[in-house]
Amino acid sequence: MTEQSEWRFSDDRGQLSTAPRRPERVLAYVQAGATLWGLGIRPQAIFGSDHDGPDPDRAKTGTLPLDEVAYVGAGSGLDVERLLSGRPDLVVAVSYGNGHVYGLAPETAKPLEERVPVVVIDVSQARTFEEIGDRFAELARSLGAQDRADADADLDAARERLRTIAAAAPADTPRVLALSPAGPDQAHVARPKMWPELRVLTELGVHLVEPAPGPGANWSTLDRADTFALRPDVILTDIRAHAAPLDELGRDGGEPVVPWNPEPLYGPRDHARFLGLVADALEG
Repeated sequence: MTEQSEWRFSDDRGQLSTAPRRPERVLAYVQAGATLWGLGIRPQAIFGSDHDGPDPDRAKTGTLPLDEVAYVGAGSGLDVERLLSGRPDLVVAVSYGNGHVYGLAPETAKPLEERVPVVVIDVSQARTFEEIGDRFAELARSLGAQDRADADADLDAARERLRTIAAAAPADTPRVLALSPAGPDQAHVARPKMWPELRVLTELGVHLVEPAPGPGANWSTLDRADTFALRPDVILTDIRAHAAPLDELGRDGGEPVVPWNPEPLYGPRDHARFLGLVADALEG
């Protein structure tokens, strides 16, 4: 083995993973796997978190070809042997801080790392959306992906379109509310500053509604009346499988609704698609 043939990648815990050659059989947390696919790397398999069930949540999988990518399960249904059943030579996971491997119990993550390299990307609110995207892109390049100038151009165009629409809005700027319905009586309303993707919208001039200070770091749980007292003109609604449908919460008006995955994909095409949906809603 030569130094040039050895694969090396330092993850966001500062841990260096190495392999005799570039990994090809990648097992990834669903968010990481869908992001890598958008960057040109097809994972061999994906796994979910405690929020997920026996089947993959299609709100999280983006354009992953699920007929080609195995889903090995989620939460308490995962153990080391099941994770290793496809003989992966790399596991890609995410963390929301402190290096914790999201979606895997510590008693599963530790022995897993003893048998296969595990790369963890930090997707916490401490980082910007661009920083997270850059780290995924760096990992994808190390795995053989090529830079895609056309995808970056699409993202630049989507950003500029949304910035232009937001700047051209009347004095009464449309109020955008991001939430996760919890049934007919409650909603978890997002605190925009705590979500990297929502901060991008704010930076582009979109008016994200901020719930009042109170309990909940990322969400403020409100009853139906208090949710709609925030007077949204556009609603970003959580479409993950464990969220309740927005129709259950009910609406008084006909506000445009944008499907929102709070576990966003960090590839430029995926991000451009989301920005385009927000722009369409503001125009509509």
